[in-house]
Amino acid sequence: MQELSHYIDGAHVKGASGRFADVMNPATGEVQAKVPLASADEIGTAVEIAAQAQPEWAAMNPQRRARVLMKFVDLLNRDMDKLAEALSREHGKTLPDAAGDVQRGLEVVEFCIGAPHLLKGEYTDGAGPGIDMYSMRQPLGVCAGITPFNVPAMIPMWMFAPALACGNAFILKPSERDPSVPLMLVELLEEAGLPKGVLQVVNGDKEAVDALLDHPVIQSIGFVGSTPIAEYIYSRGCAAGKRVQCFGGAKNHMIIMPDADMDQAADALVGAGYGAAGERCMAISVAVPVGEETADRLIEKLVPRIEKLKVGPYTAGNDVDYGPVVTAAAKENILKLVQSGVDQGAELVVDGRDFKLQGYEDGFFVGPHLFDKVTPDMDIYRKEIFGPVLTTVRAGSYEEALGLAMDHEYGNGTAIFTRDGDTARDFASRINIGMVGVNVPIPVPLAYHTFGGWKKSVFGDLNQHGTDSFRFYTRTKTVTARWPSGLKEGGEFHFKPMD
Repeated sequence: MQELSHYIDGAHVKGASGRFADVMNPATGEVQAKVPLASADEIGTAVEIAAQAQPEWAAMNPQRRARVLMKFVDLLNRDMDKLAEALSREHGKTLPDAAGDVQRGLEVVEFCIGAPHLLKGEYTDGAGPGIDMYSMRQPLGVCAGITPFNVPAMIPMWMFAPALACGNAFILKPSERDPSVPLMLVELLEEAGLPKGVLQVVNGDKEAVDALLDHPVIQSIGFVGSTPIAEYIYSRGCAAGKRVQCFGGAKNHMIIMPDADMDQAADALVGAGYGAAGERCMAISVAVPVGEETADRLIEKLVPRIEKLKVGPYTAGNDVDYGPVVTAAAKENILKLVQSGVDQGAELVVDGRDFKLQGYEDGFFVGPHLFDKVTPDMDIYRKEIFGPVLTTVRAGSYEEALGLAMDHEYGNGTAIFTRDGDTARDFASRINIGMVGVNVPIPVPLAYHTFGGWKKSVFGDLNQHGTDSFRFYTRTKTVTARWPSGLKEGGEFHFKPMD
């Protein structure tokens, strides 16, 4: 049985609390490793080391910090296959999906290489008589991030890359379900030249989270996960005087207009709804066809595509469409919600409840499900399922479809499929959701734009990556300077005449 570690002060460190969590192989249901769960004292040690390391890192000019990130990108590309395999082994996602997880994090690191430009302040010459004014963006100090199981490479890099580029030290508390890749990332960063202690990984559960939230040295907290925990972390972190950004749950709608290319829409829904077993906050979980004819055509296109999906372990090859969900508890919750949909009157068009994979009967595989004629009062519509379940809500008009997405408590992402530019422009303008796709099913912004939802999908006023991340991880200091006159006359090189 492999025993994992923390990574503190440039070295792997065994846990001292005596508490561990199981790291599962989701494909087999077997325990493959144990990860230590840190105590408050262990968190305190990491924070103390980070506070000692941060000033020297911050004093390094931004260009030199950027060079460390440049080298880190090279190392990520060198070890891409190794990182993807480790990620798949613990999470269960396919190898191409795992590599994509690393790649989307890498792209944010590439953006952060532009730190010398992004950290420039403002300057006003002659703001008053002999007065100049300028601003400086300075690091916060020691920052921390609490990241989810579903993207164990991408989200950590979304957090620590801008934090480090700004001159902060960072403590990462990854998900205890798949902690190996974060440990590999910190090793690569130190190989790239990051001083030890500037980035540390401390594994843990709620005890570790509360210790981070309460520690007076930590200046900011980033979090991605479920909405109830996001609310808890935001409230407790803000009460402790920290800068906090928390990203919660989602229920992403895709509206299909009558003029949409139905084959394109169906392909998009299958990829966005079932990719990564539906375990992503930008998954499309609600299809909203406008009009009965549109709905009938959509269902007709979807069913054969869904029935052909290949579900299996990542070791079965790159043609596997999705793998297991992360835990037995996650599988049980998904199937419980599916049953609630049946009980509440939705039509289960594709039923994956009896899915079994020969040789992997103890794995956490969930077959694909497709519901039709779902109504907004049903649990499968209101709640985030986080599994391979697509629900269809039929709308009688564009306005009704728009209202469904606008009235839902979550506002992470949404999409519309149409060939009409006026409809698309109206949708993008009016929708109260943070990320919008037009004929794009998963509208995750590229690294130089910001990522963030609205409503109960986000707590805090600044988004992830893009320019918002540099605002989040710095404070602005404004200087007003006046210099006394007369000194510029210079020296005298002759004798003054006698008065």
